[in-house]
Amino acid sequence: MVPLDKLTRSKACSRRRDLVRLFWTACVLVFVISMISCPQVVFQGALTGLKTWWNIVFPALLPFFIASELLMNFGVVHFMGVLLEPVMRPLFNVPGAGSFVMAIGYTSGYPIGSMVTARLRSEGLCSRVEAERLMSFTNNSSPLFMLVAVAVGMFNNPGTGVIIAGAHYLSNLVLGFILRYYARSERERFPNRSVRKGLLRSALHKMLQVQREENRPLGKIMGDAVRNAVTNLLNIGGFIILFAVIIQLLFHVGFIDTLAGILGILLLPLGFSPEILPALGSGFFEMTIGSRLASEAAAPLLQQVVAIGMILAWSGLSVHAQAASMIAETDIRMLPFVVSRLAHTCLAGIFTYLFCLWRLPPEELAAPALAAAGEWQYPGYAGSFKMLLIFFMSLAAIILLALLLNLARSVLNSFLKIRI
Repeated sequence: MVPLDKLTRSKACSRRRDLVRLFWTACVLVFVISMISCPQVVFQGALTGLKTWWNIVFPALLPFFIASELLMNFGVVHFMGVLLEPVMRPLFNVPGAGSFVMAIGYTSGYPIGSMVTARLRSEGLCSRVEAERLMSFTNNSSPLFMLVAVAVGMFNNPGTGVIIAGAHYLSNLVLGFILRYYARSERERFPNRSVRKGLLRSALHKMLQVQREENRPLGKIMGDAVRNAVTNLLNIGGFIILFAVIIQLLFHVGFIDTLAGILGILLLPLGFSPEILPALGSGFFEMTIGSRLASEAAAPLLQQVVAIGMILAWSGLSVHAQAASMIAETDIRMLPFVVSRLAHTCLAGIFTYLFCLWRLPPEELAAPALAAAGEWQYPGYAGSFKMLLIFFMSLAAIILLALLLNLARSVLNSFLKIRI
């Protein structure tokens, strides 16, 4: 017989799940009724989301999605996992394969860090808690978006891009150091057992082993990589369009202004201008629209830049939904990711404020930014391939650093043995 307390808990959990399902059902019904009531608003929102996906997200992420698939299939990630275990473990308490997630996450953009982390977890290259750590500090805004679309296109000021990107990456690295203490008592671990004799030799052996187990021909591997990349990008595009429609509807009914008022309770005492609050309310749902509104707000440049830094760190519920879809088939939990986005928002806001005071003159900070003439343009595929080149250079630099560190360690151990 089932114990009474277990039966009671099971019924309570079942009721909670039923209530959650009913809540989401009600939300969908309200959404459908809103679309029927405001078709023009829905069309404009869908058009905005489609332009954002096709002009920005698709060309920016497609090369990275294909490259990540190919590198996983050819065993490069397994190679880095063995080689960089002595570096990543003491710094971030994640396996060496996490270095690949860092390299691609810091050079591409949302949500590719979540996608690659889910792939590592599904292949048994990291534990659940290690995957949650990785996912929480390797998801970044695209450097092209920060340095070109925001700095040049929205602010017409390249210097702001360096400030926003520097604060964004620095705050996420600090978050990574902090997260190394998250769930340290967790026992599940996937150590590299083959690193006893010759780290580089063991890494090469692991990569060759993966390649020997790969039975697909080269054409099939490349075709599958392209197909998977396009499928993931279509999924991301659906989320972007959906949330663009939701934001337009929320603007239409005045919910964004209500949310801005709630945010004002926290931010107005800190000196934020009321004109910047609607941008933060929109950025709560979608970062691209929120960033554009922040750059157009009648507020000092300092507040505009800080607001965009916070919006990009939070990344928006649209990116959260994309990340959730990437890890849906794994046991990775979303709560650590959401909490880390809140922490990243606070850290990015502080670092962006300090960097602005350090890099920009006071008279420029006090004046509103002059938006670039016309609609800003994204660099497209040419810029994406430049960032892809930077990605491969980053991989090479990480591997070279690991080799130098291990060589230094070997020399030091030999010296200590001679002295003894």
